[in-house]
Amino acid sequence: MANVDLQNFDLLNPTEEHKMLRETVRQFVETEVEPQAHESDKKEFFNLALFKKLGELGLLGITAPTEHGGSGMDAIAAVIVHEELSASDPGFGLAYLAHSMLCVNNAAQNASEEQKKRILPKLCSGEWVGAMAISEPAVGTDVLGMETTAVKKGDKYILNGRKMWITNGAIDDNKTPCDIVWTYAKTGEKNGRPQISTFIVEKGFKGFYVGQKIADKLGMRASNTAELVYEDCEVPVANLVGNEGDSLLHMMRNLEIERLTLAAQSTGIARRCLEIMVKYAEERKAFGKPLSHFGQIQKYIGESYAKYRAAQTYIYDTARRLNLTAEGHRLDSDGVKLFASTAGKEIADAAIQVLGGYGYVGEYVVERLWRDAKLLEIGGGTLEAHHKNITRDLEF
Repeated sequence: MANVDLQNFDLLNPTEEHKMLRETVRQFVETEVEPQAHESDKKEFFNLALFKKLGELGLLGITAPTEHGGSGMDAIAAVIVHEELSASDPGFGLAYLAHSMLCVNNAAQNASEEQKKRILPKLCSGEWVGAMAISEPAVGTDVLGMETTAVKKGDKYILNGRKMWITNGAIDDNKTPCDIVWTYAKTGEKNGRPQISTFIVEKGFKGFYVGQKIADKLGMRASNTAELVYEDCEVPVANLVGNEGDSLLHMMRNLEIERLTLAAQSTGIARRCLEIMVKYAEERKAFGKPLSHFGQIQKYIGESYAKYRAAQTYIYDTARRLNLTAEGHRLDSDGVKLFASTAGKEIADAAIQVLGGYGYVGEYVVERLWRDAKLLEIGGGTLEAHHKNITRDLEF
């Protein structure tokens, strides 16, 4: 830190490039994302055309190398984009996360050069939509318990199993899988432990299809969620990522940025809810005074601001130290998601309380944000999983 001007250091925008990125995304959100957010949630509609515009802005490959069509930026940049998108439409932001972090960043960090050259340019441009598939109907946090299998036969692997809760799993008519699914499957056992391997499964592969679109979700309705089926699915050997049994390494490399950006989504939700409740409390009057003059309301606002700033600071400090090419910050990636996801939901809840009946209907936005916030306490690692990991990893 010796060469850093601490007097003018901006944790949220440490460079001019980060500042410009935030301004660009914020303007895009204001003009393109916000006008469609309520309707997309109401209709459970994934706005594919709008999603492709993120490719035009260079955001779909935000952390991918420039030589493969990406923007070559860091974890702070990824956090900025997720925070800004989620301040308007967390469901759309989740679709972005599933593509840019779970699929694109995964490929950028773990795929071979040949695989990167073939798939990353199309994923970064938006020509292809990507997803990642770990969870199954009976398996979530316990990834070693997955039942999907892959057996090598000649120049192909034959995959059998089902994946559940897959964001971006289905697009267009909701019966068509997305273009690329980063898929994990068992390829045997070693020393009594399952060997999990990684496969690039592509739309059109024989035996690969959408089982069902998962509708009527509590929140995140602007992102598609689907069950994916692998029924004697034929995957070329060339689509194996690394070697058999490498998946745990792939997962750990990508888990930190996944949880960090999910936490950033919570911070976007928190910021928007705080803005709405403060404005409402200043404008709405009771007993001849603005609501903001009453101690009960001040408690909601004051505590929400403190939680928001604490979460935001923790997120950006973690992002500043995170190395995208290697693991090493699992403790804080768990910690930041544990704290931020709960804070986001609590701040959304406080906003509804401040707005009263108006907060309970969709017109005032906080109702939708409250519903969206809950998913972040479940997806990408449950609160309980974070408790376990932090306790196991913490040393003094």
